[in-house]
Amino acid sequence: MRLSLSTWPQVEAYLARATGVIVPIGSTEQHGPNGLVGTDAICPEHLAWSAGERAGILVAPTLSIGVAQHHLGFPGSLTLRPTTLIAVLEDVVASLARHGFRDLYFLNGHGGNVATVQAAFAQIHGRYSLAGTASPLRLRLANWYLGRRVQALSRELFGDREGSHATPSEISLTWHAHPDRAQPMAFDPEVAPTGAIADAADYRARFPDGRIGSAPGLASVAAGARLHEAGVEDLLEDYAAFLAG
Repeated sequence: MRLSLSTWPQVEAYLARATGVIVPIGSTEQHGPNGLVGTDAICPEHLAWSAGERAGILVAPTLSIGVAQHHLGFPGSLTLRPTTLIAVLEDVVASLARHGFRDLYFLNGHGGNVATVQAAFAQIHGRYSLAGTASPLRLRLANWYLGRRVQALSRELFGDREGSHATPSEISLTWHAHPDRAQPMAFDPEVAPTGAIADAADYRARFPDGRIGSAPGLASVAAGARLHEAGVEDLLEDYAAFLAG
């Protein structure tokens, strides 16, 4: 059940039986020569939509722009400042809470969001603490790519060629979502180098094709189908545990 494809009476009826909602959150940034710029938003959105349909869970609109300043050396990448994303999250949470949602599960697809989302959660809960009242909200951040089944399958499929950015796992999952956008290609070297980065200029200089430690030439629609099922199962299991407290 997607919030954006629902009417307000349908949302009101949902709230009569449940107070949980999944909020996909990601980024709009380069993912190497054959990875979609929307990869980090497409992956959690794709999994959330499938899980929502399977289990009758409401899924909020995807927050598709995150903290990605270090990717700005590559055309198409967008970023929010951490303070901007915190403000967006505060307003989204306040809006959902205003309607009666209490259990907000953020499914994340971008590692660069983690610290900022956790800071936003601390700020939201902190307001209640400073006012001397108990927070009525439960907030959770989960990273789809760290799910138990997804991790095991990524190791099986790609081993140490998974890498840390523009990975074959995430690119395969986007191709499952949008098979018409699949762009298989060979890379030289097959596995990109690894290393630390600082700002956007440093990133582009060190990793000129955008990959870090990964071999996205191994990506496939077939692998994406298996990762999709693993990711949905991880999500449903973790969401149920979240609701159970």
